[in-house]
Amino acid sequence: MTVLSGSTAKTWRTPAVVIICGCLIAILTFGPRSTLGFVMTPLSRANGWGRDVLSMALAIQNLLWGLGQPFAGAIADRFGTIRVLGVGAVLYALGLGVMAHATTPGVIDLSAGVLVGFGLSGCSFNIVLAAFGKLVPERSRGLALGAGTAAGSFGQFLFSPLAVALIDHIGWQATLMTFGATMLLILPLSLALATPRDGAPGGTAVPSQSIRQALGEAFEHRSYVLLVIGFFTCGFQLAFITVHLPAYLVDRGLSADVGGWTLAIIGLFNIIGSITAGWLSGRVPKRYILSANYVIRSLAVTAFILLPASPVATLIFGAVMA
Repeated sequence: MTVLSGSTAKTWRTPAVVIICGCLIAILTFGPRSTLGFVMTPLSRANGWGRDVLSMALAIQNLLWGLGQPFAGAIADRFGTIRVLGVGAVLYALGLGVMAHATTPGVIDLSAGVLVGFGLSGCSFNIVLAAFGKLVPERSRGLALGAGTAAGSFGQFLFSPLAVALIDHIGWQATLMTFGATMLLILPLSLALATPRDGAPGGTAVPSQSIRQALGEAFEHRSYVLLVIGFFTCGFQLAFITVHLPAYLVDRGLSADVGGWTLAIIGLFNIIGSITAGWLSGRVPKRYILSANYVIRSLAVTAFILLPASPVATLIFGAVMA
C-alpha cells in the first residue's frame, strides 16, 4: 500500500477539497436520519406495533447522539478525525441495516437508537465542523463553517422526498438498506478530513483538561447555559416534527408526498434562515433574533394544529418552522 508523503497530502487536500468532502459527509449523515419518520407507519404495521416503539428508539437515538458528541470530539482530538468518522459511519450503516430486519422492540432500540445514535455522534457535522477549524485557513474558516452547517439542512431537503419515492417503489426495508449503504461513502470522503493525532508530528499540542473541568468551565457561563436551553428547545421542536409529522399528515388524510416535501421545505428554509440570521446578527442583538424565532415557531405550531389540514398550509408551516 502506497502512503502519501506530507507534500503530496498537502497538494490534494486543498481547502476546497476539504470543504466539499466535509459538506458531502454532512449531507449523507443528516439526510437519512431526518427521514426515519416515514418508516414509522410501515414498520409499525409490519410488526403489529404502536408508534410508541419506534418513537422510543428515536428518542434514545437523539439522547445518545447528544451525549456521545463530547466524547467523539475528545477522541477525534487525541486520535485523529478520520478514525472517529470511520467508526461512526460503520455504526450508522449497521444500525440502519439491523433496523430494516428488526422484529422486536429491543432490536429497534439497539439499531435505530443505540447504533445510529452513537454513529451520528461520530460522523455528523459536529466532527466535520471541528475538522474544518483545524484544516481550513482562517480566512476561509467562516465560509467553511457556514457551508458545513447548511449542508446538513440540504441533506434533509434532498433525502426527504427521496425517501418517500424509494419507499413507494422498493419498500421501506430496501430503503433503509440503501441508505445504510450510502453511509459507507463516508469512509473515502473522510480521508480529506484526516487530522494529526495529539502529540504526533504535525499535531498541535493543547492544554490538558478533563471532561469534568471542561463542563465545569462551560456551565459557569450564563450565556452558554441559555444557549444550551435554546438549542434544547430547537432540537425538541424539529426532532418531534421529523419523527411524527409524516404519520400525522397521513392520519389527517394527506399523502406521504406532502410530508416528504414539507420536511424538504424545512431543510431548504433552514439554510435561508441561517443565512438571514447571520446577516441580522450584525445589526440586531442575537438574543432578540433567537427569541423571535422561538415565538414564531410556537405560533406556527398552534395555528397548524387548529387549522384544517391542507397541502398548502402544511408547506407554509414547514417554511415557517425552519
